[in-house]
Amino acid sequence: MEHSGAISGYRAHLDAHALGLTFEALVFVTMRAADRDTVDAFEAAVAAVPHVLQAQRLFGDPNYLLRVITHDLPAFQRLYDDRLATLPGVQRLSSTLVMKSVVENRPLPL
Repeated sequence: MEHSGAISGYRAHLDAHALGLTFEALVFVTMRAADRDTVDAFEAAVAAVPHVLQAQRLFGDPNYLLRVITHDLPAFQRLYDDRLATLPGVQRLSSTLVMKSVVENRPLPL
């Protein structure tokens, strides 16, 4: 599989709770505009935020879904206010808290 390119890399799976990262949220982002410059600037800026574990561009509204992890609620609030709300092109953010992860890091169904 390595020779075919199906394996893109290897990594260790770290336990977030053991590292004190116990607060997880999903943040929905609605953009002011969808022009190439705005999208590129937003995507580059969000990729530079270490607490964003995943960022997915969506069809329709909202435009993006971010999976975010922090130590606690106050840390999330600071991240939300100081970093996420100030990302290029953001019109509106809304978030919901993750109660429990039921399925994660599942292998691809081959």
